[in-house]
Amino acid sequence: MILRTLIVTLALTSCFIPNLSAGCDRGKNLIGTAGGAAGIPGVAGPAGAPGLAGAAGSQGIQGIPGIPSAPGILDFSDFYALMPPDNSLVVAAGSPVEFPQDGDSSGIIVRATDSSFILPAIGTYLVEFQVSVTSAAQLMLRLNGALVPTAVFGRQTGSDQIIGMALITTTVTSSVLEVINPPGNTPALIITPYAGTGADLTTPVSAHLTITRIQ
Repeated sequence: MILRTLIVTLALTSCFIPNLSAGCDRGKNLIGTAGGAAGIPGVAGPAGAPGLAGAAGSQGIQGIPGIPSAPGILDFSDFYALMPPDNSLVVAAGSPVEFPQDGDSSGIIVRATDSSFILPAIGTYLVEFQVSVTSAAQLMLRLNGALVPTAVFGRQTGSDQIIGMALITTTVTSSVLEVINPPGNTPALIITPYAGTGADLTTPVSAHLTITRIQ
């Protein structure tokens, strides 16, 4: 410690003696080379204040609003026939068309017979069907033995399908639905086997009845 003090004193004294700039420089060098141990680092200062928040992004496009009380699919079943051999070629007036084979189903809407089908719950059902016929004809829906006058579909000429679609609302459980040739119609309905053209057709054409409960 005494040696260090002496060196510093000599260095400072030499800086005040005229024309002894060389000695002053040597003194500075002595101070630089004789420095003591490094001090303990100071405590880090507090963190700076947070920066300003960036500008908000532009607003996204508004989504399409849902439809209030929109119906959905609650239950469904598909029933079908192959022609031939699933239906008689001729369906008399007042008689139902048969759909004896089961397609995809939720398991709730089921058949009572080959031509009648159970709507188990009170509600609204979408009923769709298609049947190939060979001449002018009509088909309609019958619910619980009563004709549905708003669900009559037909064709006037040619050989084509009859396609029907209607909403049916039931008022009792286990209602029974049929697709029929309306009473009093003449001549009888003729269902087309192997619908199409050509003498060598061998693949049966299908008729379908699809029932979907939406409410």
